Amino acid sequence: MRSLPYFCRGKVIRGFGRGSKELGIPTANFPESVVDSLPADISTGIYYGWARVNNGDIHKMVMSIGWNPYYKNTKKSMETHVIYNFKEDFYGQILSVAMVGYIRPEKGFQSLDELISAIQSDVEEAKRKLDLPEHLKLKEDNFFKTSISTTPNQIMNGHRL
Repeated sequence: MRSLPYFCRGKVIRGFGRGSKELGIPTANFPESVVDSLPADISTGIYYGWARVNNGDIHKMVMSIGWNPYYKNTKKSMETHVIYNFKEDFYGQILSVAMVGYIRPEKGFQSLDELISAIQSDVEEAKRKLDLPEHLKLKEDNFFKTSISTTPNQIMNGHRL
């Protein structure tokens, strides 16, 4: 995918309410404006990269882009699981992400347990891949050094700030 790495930023909105409750894997959802701005070559599926909430620390993440076939969504979404145990939810805060690589296409699952197992496998793969030197350097990208107060809702791909 030519558009990777892809940088974007937006306010965390309420999603479908399944991540924490049903899956035990909390997710932060981007608004439609961010989802609708994805380049055409960013296909649906599971991605890995870096994430920062507001001006906090930068953490590893996995992201699902698509319609979540298991749930038969009719609305395309970008759901980010930041690989960090936050004490509270962060609805309304600014999430900045750098999508670094692609893990797999989205697919349907026969059971909730099968879906959870696949997500856990995606998380482990993301952790391993993000430890590679070429991915670690993106954690230090200028994108994450820019204060969110100056660009709270801009999509930031294609240039370094």
